[in-house]
Amino acid sequence: MPKTIGTHSGSFHCDEALACYMLRQLSEYKDAKITRSRDPAALDSCDIVVDVGGVYDHEAKRYDHHQRGFDEQFSDSYKTKLSSAGLIYKHYGKDVISAILEQKVSESEIDILYEKLYDVLIEGIDGIDNGVSQYPEEIEPAYRESTGLSSRVGRLNPWWNQPEGDMDARFAKAVAMAGEEFHDRVLYYGLAWLPGRKIVEQGVANRFDIDRSGQIVLFDQFCPWKDHMDTIEAEILAKDPASPLILYVLYPDTSNAWRIQAVPEKPGSFKSRRPLPEAWRGVRDDALSERSGVEGCIFVHQSGFIGGNKTRDGALELARKALTMD
Repeated sequence: MPKTIGTHSGSFHCDEALACYMLRQLSEYKDAKITRSRDPAALDSCDIVVDVGGVYDHEAKRYDHHQRGFDEQFSDSYKTKLSSAGLIYKHYGKDVISAILEQKVSESEIDILYEKLYDVLIEGIDGIDNGVSQYPEEIEPAYRESTGLSSRVGRLNPWWNQPEGDMDARFAKAVAMAGEEFHDRVLYYGLAWLPGRKIVEQGVANRFDIDRSGQIVLFDQFCPWKDHMDTIEAEILAKDPASPLILYVLYPDTSNAWRIQAVPEKPGSFKSRRPLPEAWRGVRDDALSERSGVEGCIFVHQSGFIGGNKTRDGALELARKALTMD
């Protein structure tokens, strides 16, 4: 007999929509019916209940976060209070990830993905649902942002001057919308981001073979590297605080030329640890080759965060020269 997932009726939010989607990825709840109600008797008849009922009890499979005194976080590394999405993810997230990836990754890789997906997706949903600001309230945002998943799910509710219509059908759309984004993120981080980590680990491990400074890393193929670089370098510095900071990354581009990119001060920052030399910035082709003394130059961006050369050796020579110039 199919299981029943209970959640509240009325207006819905992203957290319970995603919680329901995640549960349905598990074999136990794959064909589960969703009951939307605030009637205690109806909820008591459900096999698992999310975002309603005033109880958080994992053994009883009750996952609400609205009750007085609730203050559960994902782990000691986080301060954001969990929503129903975070609660379901905390207890079932590893199994959900494994199910979506069809067990194509190892247990240790599941652990990495479990932490990463909370950081990049679930925590934001928890924070928004619980009214936790991303930054101090005295800071005035430079612009409005209403394109995120929680906002898009919220807009599936009827307008204030619309008839409610079939709210269960609207909620089904919300579950599908939240689920599609979560599913796509799991696939990306499991099948693209995670393999990139192995490339970055290898490049960092070999950095002293590329240049004795240890400040230049070379990848034989491009991958998204900034996230991984930050994590891997932090692990290295925790063991050896005197280890030199990595300043430049080299990799081939889609035209078989090579890029030299300055490492940002932190992921997401536009400020580089050591931009390419000021004398090279905004200069291209032969003029850049003449100015730098390196053949095959293509460009250096005017901010100095990235440049290009026709060959691997040319890009490496630029990086080595950049280490000694301002």
